[in-house]
Amino acid sequence: MLFKSSILFGLLAVVAARRCKDITVPVSLTAENVVFTIDPLTTEIEVTDFFLKLSQQGRNYASEISNGTKEISGDYKLAATYCEPEYGPGKELQIMTHGVGFDRKYWDHFYNNYNYSYVARAVDEHGYSTLTWDRLGIGASSKGHPIEEIQVFLEIAALRELTTKAKAGKLPHVDAKFDKVVHLGHSFGSVMTYALSSMYPDLSDAIVLTGFSHIFNFIAGFMLGNNFRPVKKSPTLAPMYPEGYVAAASERSMHIDFFSEGDFDPGMLKMSYLLGQPAAPAELLTVGMPAMKRSEFEGPVLIITGERDLPFCGSDCYATKNVGEGLESILGASKEYFPKASSFNTTVVPGAGHGLNYGYSHTFTYENILDFLSER
Repeated sequence: MLFKSSILFGLLAVVAARRCKDITVPVSLTAENVVFTIDPLTTEIEVTDFFLKLSQQGRNYASEISNGTKEISGDYKLAATYCEPEYGPGKELQIMTHGVGFDRKYWDHFYNNYNYSYVARAVDEHGYSTLTWDRLGIGASSKGHPIEEIQVFLEIAALRELTTKAKAGKLPHVDAKFDKVVHLGHSFGSVMTYALSSMYPDLSDAIVLTGFSHIFNFIAGFMLGNNFRPVKKSPTLAPMYPEGYVAAASERSMHIDFFSEGDFDPGMLKMSYLLGQPAAPAELLTVGMPAMKRSEFEGPVLIITGERDLPFCGSDCYATKNVGEGLESILGASKEYFPKASSFNTTVVPGAGHGLNYGYSHTFTYENILDFLSER
């Protein structure tokens, strides 16, 4: 029954305290990236023109500017945070991948005394170990060329390598290995998690895709709503990133793309912009490419998305008229992509926007995720 796991573990939260450590994970990666015939975007006009072309109805701009593929290889460093209960490694490891606009703090945000932290719930109340990480090219992880290098394919390779190391007990300064691993993603991170389950189905015991659906018709609204500008125009981000990355232009951009009216603390909106992270244009060119192949994953699946999610529901997850007959919500369109899943579950979070973890409704989201995982 919904929320029963929180009741079962509620008393533990009084005495439990997670132990966390920041780690740096060296990885050697190889991926087949797309060759795009454009240069890094350096001016506001170039950035705006790029997104106008990418969002044009009936136009496949990514295909227009692609010229085959090229193998990319290199050595990188992934910034991560490992947490476990105070008594030692948890029963399972949850590996969490953030989406565009954020870094690993999305899963363990300190705002309002960690009230919005999913990690706190998972570790302190439910006994999991967790591994959050900055996606390749973002945050404290290694940066790269924003067109040639930082694409979804190389980032999937990074997630695979991180998972393999965790399962084998080879994470630096972490004295544990994990036979059971659950993968969670948000938005772009959900695309990566989905692709991982499709390409390497034995690496996950369950997957949770948040802020996601297989309907990509509404991504244009997200891209234009973000009002991207060159990262070098951002005083806080400019010193941290090479030229060619793009970032949200204002707090209003974050409001449009991630928050739903009446479901957020204005202080959290402000914090999300102040601590927000940019994107590599090639991430946005490749975001949908690995998501259209049916997954071979045989474990349980949960897709949980806000009712007012802009990029994956067009701000109404129940508007299924142009998606499929007989669907309860847009999320149901993903069922055909998991023909072998042991269970397929969807949850629409009432009134929530795309940035689920940052809304007042985050408690509903977390309880649903943790109940799903406890009932496997």
